[in-house]
Amino acid sequence: MSDQKSTTCSKCSTVWQNLGTTNCWSGDPALAPPKPGNCPSDAYEDVVKESFDEYRGDSEDAKIAFVAARVEGLCYQPVPGSDAVNARWTRVEDTIAFAKLMGYKKIGIATCIGLLDESERLAKILTAQGFEPVSVCCKAGSIDKLELGLTETDKVRPGTFEPACNPIAQAEICNRMGTDMNIIVGLCVGHDMLFSKHSKAPVTTLVVKDRVTGHNPVAVLYGQNFYYKRLQKQMVLTGNE
Repeated sequence: MSDQKSTTCSKCSTVWQNLGTTNCWSGDPALAPPKPGNCPSDAYEDVVKESFDEYRGDSEDAKIAFVAARVEGLCYQPVPGSDAVNARWTRVEDTIAFAKLMGYKKIGIATCIGLLDESERLAKILTAQGFEPVSVCCKAGSIDKLELGLTETDKVRPGTFEPACNPIAQAEICNRMGTDMNIIVGLCVGHDMLFSKHSKAPVTTLVVKDRVTGHNPVAVLYGQNFYYKRLQKQMVLTGNE
């Protein structure tokens, strides 16, 4: 078991709500709120500093970090006569700007079969923006789920043919096509991990699958004091599955 100190940056949400800032968002140490006892700035100071060294130089990681920070700045625009700023770009526009500034051309789309329409809409936008989109469906090859070692009762509709998702194949096909960047559109939990693990090109997620909320999983976080309060009281799996 690891003896490394755990961190809980999420606890600083209260500080942010009360003061509009946190210790790590304060440029003046004299005015900064105190650090929590398990702040990674202290507990993992060596990691923070050593990691930042990776952003200096001419490596791909350094370029990605630089361009990502530029896109973050470009996403906002000032409000005349105010110190407020407005966000002007959607995630699709952020993704396009990032890819352009990185000099990417061929963009892979790893799509869920349930979001083929959304992926085609994305492909049309990417084409209009000067990219070469290619897409690979999760069910490519149409191999039955039983080949994974599952039983009929593990299927969504037992007794029917259900092809297994094959995210490693999606990644390897993108690798062979020589994509510069890959976009995940609605892959299942776990399948997205395997795709990202096996993709040679950098991966970003545009759509996170959520069958109940219309692919908007943050709705559960906002609704946990009412509709989704059960998540604080009931285990999702009982152990009898």
